[in-house]
Amino acid sequence: MSFSDKSISSLPRHVAIIMDGNGRWAKRRLLPRTAGHQAGVSAVRKTVEQCAKLGIEVLTLFAFSSENWRRPEEEVNVLMRLFDRALAQEAQRLHNNGIRLQVIGDRSAFSSNLQHRIADAEKLTKDNKGMTLLIAANYGGRWDITQAARHLAAQVEQGRMSAAEITEEKLASHLSFAGLPEPDLFIRTGGELRISNFLLWQLAYTELYFTEVLWPDFDGQELDRALAEYARRERRFGHTSEQLIRQSHAATSA
Repeated sequence: MSFSDKSISSLPRHVAIIMDGNGRWAKRRLLPRTAGHQAGVSAVRKTVEQCAKLGIEVLTLFAFSSENWRRPEEEVNVLMRLFDRALAQEAQRLHNNGIRLQVIGDRSAFSSNLQHRIADAEKLTKDNKGMTLLIAANYGGRWDITQAARHLAAQVEQGRMSAAEITEEKLASHLSFAGLPEPDLFIRTGGELRISNFLLWQLAYTELYFTEVLWPDFDGQELDRALAEYARRERRFGHTSEQLIRQSHAATSA
């Protein structure tokens, strides 16, 4: 029985995924690394469709990190073309399925054509009420925290607030997806056991799940495994198990 056949009471509201292993998937098949990235697009489509079907509120996919510019120029160019093509081909499909698309990250390094493509896709889907799909592109967790700190520093310089008034909540309000729930479940494919500068602030209390499966092979069955593991976890947020039990009993009897 798949996770989708069970009660959705233990579903995470927000799933964040590092889609790792495209290059190794291609290498094992004696193909160029770029073939792995092309195969990964299909896995993206399947994952988006299944998460939306399950009723997950937010899905964040780490598509291109701020460090990925260090890769060979040919590979970076292919990734940019794939991103542009995917937006062109999938934006209407997302819209038809009620999915809202947002791209988080520093867009200034992208070509003007790609920036317009992103803006058009976001505009088309901005009023949709279904799942929110966040694509992290030219994104880094340190960049995210830094740009939020700069916003607050500017307000202090302008006399709109004092340094003493800066709180966690105010800093969080300037992060890339302020107003959305923080990730409940983080998945990284490809066997690496790192967060790799992804959502550093937002992952503070997120359940981490690592799998050896390479991203192009990630399918509904693998997503079910991750969701089932998440459902077994006890999320305490600093409380004890006994406190959670008492809170649950109090809520049930109220």
